[in-house]
Amino acid sequence: MRTDYRSVNDLPAEIPVFPLAGAILLPRAEMPLNIFEPRYLAMIDAALRGDRVIGIVQPLGDGGATGSPESPEAELNRVGCAGRLTAYQEQDDGRLLIVLKGLARFVPAVERQLETPYRVFRAEYLEFAGDLVAGAGEADVDRDGLISVLKKFLDARQATADWKQISATGTEQLVNWLSIVSPFGPKEKQALLEAPNLKARAETLVTLAEMEMASSGGGGGNRVQ
Repeated sequence: MRTDYRSVNDLPAEIPVFPLAGAILLPRAEMPLNIFEPRYLAMIDAALRGDRVIGIVQPLGDGGATGSPESPEAELNRVGCAGRLTAYQEQDDGRLLIVLKGLARFVPAVERQLETPYRVFRAEYLEFAGDLVAGAGEADVDRDGLISVLKKFLDARQATADWKQISATGTEQLVNWLSIVSPFGPKEKQALLEAPNLKARAETLVTLAEMEMASSGGGGGNRVQ
């Protein structure tokens, strides 16, 4: 089982896919997930016995009550992100708490017709080969500008942040983490996922935050950690 992925050829050619509305994963960022549906418990069990890689892809339509469409034929967005299962914890009620660490974005190209309760796709990574280069594009990001807008955005929502932790966080990790935890809708999150590089993703974050501040008086009582 590989844990080092130096080229797209090192990534598994076929991966199980978890369609989940409003959720994106990005390279080297972590995503906690609460797994409770039988089809996805089976998927995680299979991943643990294999290469531990699954794909997170947003559905094109409504994800329903759980965020994941019931139909096995539900249309998916063109781009998702593969992640490696790095932690899991079994709960007494049968749920699994897992953590995925992003590896690289991919196109779910061809769906395999298998006897599994979850969907499996051939993953095409070549378009996103640069995702495997840690820290690529960090120097091009206006980090000070991003943090300035983040402060205004949090003030507008009456929220606070651990600024000491944010200051110690690398630029790539900060941009990708903010993209994952941002309160924006599925279309906006897909735009963040599909941004061609880190600079464009940071600029998209700034634009979305400014649009949100212009149209809303903000909420209250949240803390970003």
